[in-house]
Amino acid sequence: MRSNPERRAALVDAAIEVLAELGARGLTFRAVDSRAGVPPGTASNYFANRDDLLAQAGGRFYERLIPDDESLAQSLGGPRDRDRLVELMREVVGRITEFRTGFLALLELRLEATRRPELRAVLTERIRADLDFNVTNHLQAGMPGDATTVRLLYLALNWLIVDRLTLPDLFSESEIDELIEAAVDRALSG
Repeated sequence: MRSNPERRAALVDAAIEVLAELGARGLTFRAVDSRAGVPPGTASNYFANRDDLLAQAGGRFYERLIPDDESLAQSLGGPRDRDRLVELMREVVGRITEFRTGFLALLELRLEATRRPELRAVLTERIRADLDFNVTNHLQAGMPGDATTVRLLYLALNWLIVDRLTLPDLFSESEIDELIEAAVDRALSG
């Protein structure tokens, strides 16, 4: 297997785009090569098989969403109150929906994981690590609420993002803002 990290990342990014556009059934090495603009056979030199490519695409989505240290520190600046938590949740929803193809690819991967135990294990581990990271940051930052608050917001806002990306006319931007605020309020009241 080839190990050029930049080429590997570009191929995984191309796989994310293919998953978003064509679904899991459309994810082939040939489609990835074409999307990445590389010679045929390149992807097969970097990934042991399709399952390897699927697993790496699942991890790459989260890599691309992790804010850098400066952005993370800046996002935690200011008061540690309900209003700041609402603002952070709006920023998270915005950041994820801006990476539309990544989230749609993740949905494809999650559906595929129902049929592929190895992919399910990879996604479970990666999503659990992301949740744990968010819980730890939330608690260490002294934001209102507890670990359950973070988990409830994760569940509520993920479905809001699904609706925003798949049924964009279902809710207006102002309704989305109101729903984010309501989700924070309800998660904090529990």
